[in-house]
Amino acid sequence: MIREITNRIVMIVALSVLCSACSVTRKLSGDEYFLQRVDIKTDHTVPKKERITELELEQYIRQSPNTRFLGTNFYVWAYNLANPEKDNWWNNLKRKVGEQPILLDMSLTEKSAQNLKTYMNSRGYYGSEVSYEIDTTRRRNRAYVTYTTKQGLPYKITGISYDFRDRNLGPVIESDTANTLLKVGNIFDITALDKERERIAAYLNDRGYYNFSVNNIEYRVDTLQGNRTVNIRMIVKRNITGYDERGRAIMDDSRIYRLTEINVMPDYDPAIERAEQNRRMLDTTFYRGLNIVSEGQPNVRPAVLHSAIPLTPNTTYNASLVDRTYNDIMSLGYFKSARIAFEELPRGQNDSLVVNYAGDGRDSYSPKKFEDIREGYLRCYILCSPTLKQGFNVELEGSSTSSFYGLSATVGYQNRNLFRGVETLNTSVTFGYEYMKAPNTVKRKANEVGFAVGMAFPRFILPFELSTRNINMPRTNVELSFNYQDRPYYRRDLTRVSWSYTWRSRNGRYSYMLRPLDLNWINVAHINEEFFNSLQNEYLRQSYKTQAIVGLSGSYTYNNQNKNVGGNATLLRANFESAGNVLNIFERIFSKKVEGGYYNILGVRYSQYVRGDVSLSRKIVLGEKTAIAGRIFAGCGVPFGNSVALPFDRLFYVGGSNSMRGWAPRTLGPGNTPAQETAFPVQMGDMRLEANAEFRFPIWGMFHGATFLDIGNVWYLGRDKTQVPEDGIFHIDKFYKQLGMNTGLGLRIDIKFVILRLDWGIQIHNPNRPSGERWIHNLRWKNTALNFGVGYPF
Repeated sequence: MIREITNRIVMIVALSVLCSACSVTRKLSGDEYFLQRVDIKTDHTVPKKERITELELEQYIRQSPNTRFLGTNFYVWAYNLANPEKDNWWNNLKRKVGEQPILLDMSLTEKSAQNLKTYMNSRGYYGSEVSYEIDTTRRRNRAYVTYTTKQGLPYKITGISYDFRDRNLGPVIESDTANTLLKVGNIFDITALDKERERIAAYLNDRGYYNFSVNNIEYRVDTLQGNRTVNIRMIVKRNITGYDERGRAIMDDSRIYRLTEINVMPDYDPAIERAEQNRRMLDTTFYRGLNIVSEGQPNVRPAVLHSAIPLTPNTTYNASLVDRTYNDIMSLGYFKSARIAFEELPRGQNDSLVVNYAGDGRDSYSPKKFEDIREGYLRCYILCSPTLKQGFNVELEGSSTSSFYGLSATVGYQNRNLFRGVETLNTSVTFGYEYMKAPNTVKRKANEVGFAVGMAFPRFILPFELSTRNINMPRTNVELSFNYQDRPYYRRDLTRVSWSYTWRSRNGRYSYMLRPLDLNWINVAHINEEFFNSLQNEYLRQSYKTQAIVGLSGSYTYNNQNKNVGGNATLLRANFESAGNVLNIFERIFSKKVEGGYYNILGVRYSQYVRGDVSLSRKIVLGEKTAIAGRIFAGCGVPFGNSVALPFDRLFYVGGSNSMRGWAPRTLGPGNTPAQETAFPVQMGDMRLEANAEFRFPIWGMFHGATFLDIGNVWYLGRDKTQVPEDGIFHIDKFYKQLGMNTGLGLRIDIKFVILRLDWGIQIHNPNRPSGERWIHNLRWKNTALNFGVGYPF
């Protein structure tokens, strides 16, 4: 049945491709050509380091072909299905789904060639040439355009000089020439000139020069000396402060600006006009240099605002500090928007105050060079608009195979600024349901319910005082959770109490988490005696017993997505956990082992182990909505001392919506052990190795597709081979033969605020099948899994 359906799908796809190939040119006249393809041939005679790539040149092509789907002109075909003489919903839908065919336009082709030459000229290749060829003979009424570029030899910088018309800025800029982007011998690149202007403007803005901008710098370029050489003269102009009665500009030297006061409005409403806000009865609270303006009592405690605002009165203007203030305010998680504005105060008689220093503490200037710099004064306004005080969220996850169905839902509630300290109360309730179609099973259903209550504080709560003004996004998180699980052969409840600290680096790329207290109480209230006795794996038998986990953990995350928004990105996560080790030291000193040779806490055996994992993900962008993504994961846990096995919840497993997507959770591995026909899958291990690759592409509108490949498995470490099966133990010389492998197709629905994902995983290699049957050559539903998730898998 599956094979017949598959053959029909293949036939339908083949027919669709044939139809789309024929119909895109059906309505064209003899002198019209459908733009099938555009190529750019770069100049390979230029060294690779200096060569302008095809990707850089593509953006200057004025006419690009229609979007293709799976190598076909599907969208044009869909558009051509619409009747141009009818304007109804059915034909409008075809036009909306499809794309109007792009026909060859010679004027745009000429313009594209000129754009390419202009761009190469701006990069210093003034002898560049661009030619193009149009092939209309390859296929009827189709045009293939090829642009061929010749960069030629570049112009290079032979001299750089400065003309400081704003004479006070000369020593400031000259002292930083070691960091200049313009160097003698470099290729003359106009983009480098623009970047150097931006760099100097940012450098001066951080040193009090509030009014200085890139417009204060212009260049004079001399290329007449021949031999492809360039002399650059940078002109630093004075500021325009106004115009006289004849319309002539009034010029003045740049001033260093100082902040006179900082006004914070924590309940600012941008929908209310400024005049109306001024008429409101506003109160001002003065707190350590901040003027907190509000209607009645401030909605946020002044101390919290002060910790997030590094600006202080009577200090020079610093643009980087202003950006940091904005980021710190938004990182509180309470304000939906913030704006920092400055008002330049009128110049009075005291504006001739001599400034004999202009720097950040790392520069040393002669005071004589600054004797004429005058100060200006700024009034700062920090306008913060609160977000909704309360919010809800819903998370869904599903998985399905031929013998397993699973669905879980989490409903969360948030209350922000509970005690006027920007605290966030998080509560959630989780429901889970699983159904196994396993043979010879009386009870096939599994249920799970849990709740969690947590409080997040935007600061470190410590028994000692610690300044966090130089720490980005400090957080203290306290959480209490309870989870009840009713499985076919056992019932248990899990209680957890944790206390953790999180913070980030200033650039936002590095995140840290330290959890000094992590208490887990796992109570197995009931276990089917027949089921427990049937477990031949002594390792799993130990995991099903009541246990206590008292430990600490930490994590490190590197993510450069914020730096490369919409571009290539790397994500690195590392986690470490240690349980029972500190407790074991005290137990050895003050307690004795109970019968059985282990220690207890409150009458329950506690676990002792170390566990760690690392995950590296990489996304490479190929187009506007096309990308390749990959992940490598490795994790391992080692029990020792008071434990002979890792707790059930600390074992590694694969399968599900974010792992090996050809399997349901906990149904692959360990190693080559035979597949288990149980009502509840328990195929887990001490270590996990996995690699994933995914090609993401657009389909239409909010719909995106993916093809993926997953490889991985779990194993036992096998310290005591009498406890675990030999086929499930990790061996360096044969683990690669025990890797499971699946491919599959995915559908993603991007609804802006969340991405809904449906992945159909198809097994290729199942290491748990008998030898000789592990490579799967036929497509059957039992060898696939359907997984539903929210967000990308990695």
